[in-house]
Amino acid sequence: MSLTENLERMRRLEREAELGGGEERLQRQRANGRMTARERIAFLLDRDSFVELDKFKTHRGTDFGMAERKIPGDGVVTGYGTIDGRQVCVFSQDFTVFGGSLSGAFAEKVCKVMDLATKIGCPVIGLNDSGGARIQEGVVSLAGYADIFVRNVLSSGVVPQISAIMGPCAGGAVYSPAITDFIVMVRDTSYMFITGPDVIKATTHEEVSMQDLGGADTHSMKSGVCHLEAADDSEALLTIRELLSYIPSNNAEDPPFKAPSDDPERRDEALDTIVPENPNKPYDMRDIIGRVVDDGQWLEVQKDWAQNILIGFARLGGYAVGIVANQPAYLAGCLDIDASIKGARFVRFCDCFNIPLVTFVDVPGFLPGTAQEFGGIIRHGAKLLYAFCEATVPKVTVITRKAYGGAYDVMSSKHVRADFNFAWPTAEIAVMGPDGAVNIVFRNELQKAKDPVAERNRLIEEYRKTFANPFKAAELGYIDEVLLPRETRPRLITALRALQNKREKNPPRKHGNIPL
Repeated sequence: MSLTENLERMRRLEREAELGGGEERLQRQRANGRMTARERIAFLLDRDSFVELDKFKTHRGTDFGMAERKIPGDGVVTGYGTIDGRQVCVFSQDFTVFGGSLSGAFAEKVCKVMDLATKIGCPVIGLNDSGGARIQEGVVSLAGYADIFVRNVLSSGVVPQISAIMGPCAGGAVYSPAITDFIVMVRDTSYMFITGPDVIKATTHEEVSMQDLGGADTHSMKSGVCHLEAADDSEALLTIRELLSYIPSNNAEDPPFKAPSDDPERRDEALDTIVPENPNKPYDMRDIIGRVVDDGQWLEVQKDWAQNILIGFARLGGYAVGIVANQPAYLAGCLDIDASIKGARFVRFCDCFNIPLVTFVDVPGFLPGTAQEFGGIIRHGAKLLYAFCEATVPKVTVITRKAYGGAYDVMSSKHVRADFNFAWPTAEIAVMGPDGAVNIVFRNELQKAKDPVAERNRLIEEYRKTFANPFKAAELGYIDEVLLPRETRPRLITALRALQNKREKNPPRKHGNIPL
């Protein structure tokens, strides 16, 4: 063929690739409130930075009438570009082409861009909008999913992996996003589940809608599968950009630094009175976090699931940090199964990618009850303990009020290798609260006392003076400094600066055996 003929052929293939499943299907996608695959990439990346790969690749299937149904790109747009000038790799599934179903060629395209991300050390972002495996290709499509899963696992902890669920994601297709670091879901237009409503009705006789079964609200509030929820496609893509602003490109780099507009020496006197005098009165830990971090801004992750613990990203003096905090406004800040899992995975992510950890502690212990014990709180609670013990990134802890029992140890205490541990004057560090301790230790004395109530009150007050303060722990070196709450921000920033060149390694091993 002549050069002119080849150029004309190239232009025709480009037009076909950009039209995907055709103008009618593209318009239908937009009418449903969803961007097209290419529009999503254009919105996510810096303007004109996208370089497409495998634009003309097509499936090789010949069965069930597929021989003549070949569309360039085969249902997924892959390539690389930049976000805020930083390199990323991306794939965007095109629901207008065979329902975004995965074929062998489709999987090869995704695997190629994932391999590229690992090779050059940049994040990989998957924009998922697919009906699942392409039935016409049988086991080839199943093999394609497995090829992707392997790459998810081998890239884990090497480059950040982010999944956006922007349409259907069902069956085996959910496992790739599940292995990635963060899942962003779009409310009302996306869903994830292993088996759909029809199968569930046939097997268990339960009737449930797709959104109730696997929608964004379900996975944000009930399952914890969704890390960040968005109102529409554009918000989801902006959320990904914000998320990446806190995360390094790979495990060999430090997180991005952003010159602070907020004074690192800023002191907030409101912190001095934020913890109630009544030790049993709740308060919102978010108020403390907001007053300490740069500009009061932080990106909270999984905010609607396991609300007794808070996790998210913020900056202190321009340095990105991961925040872990008990939430006394919910379940009194007790650790339970879900909170332990939520905290543990976040701590391990931060440790993978060199993000310092700042922990705010107000924890009365682990949540009691048969449901927790039968559900394996011992095993699940150990995950959070394991994660903090294993982490070698800078770790700074602030105890604002209660730090009782084993939960004190777990929440990044000095004993699990935290670098700097601070306490407010309101901190109470003890095996348990005064009421419970007196009832156990002085049971016999109380039974013999002429006035048990007066004696109990006296013993409680004595216990409070001895343990319901941070000074005993400070005497033993378990607390580095008792500081005024208003001093928290500058002291944290000073500590993080001191830890910038921290070097700590775990013993050589293939990997540990976290109690999964």
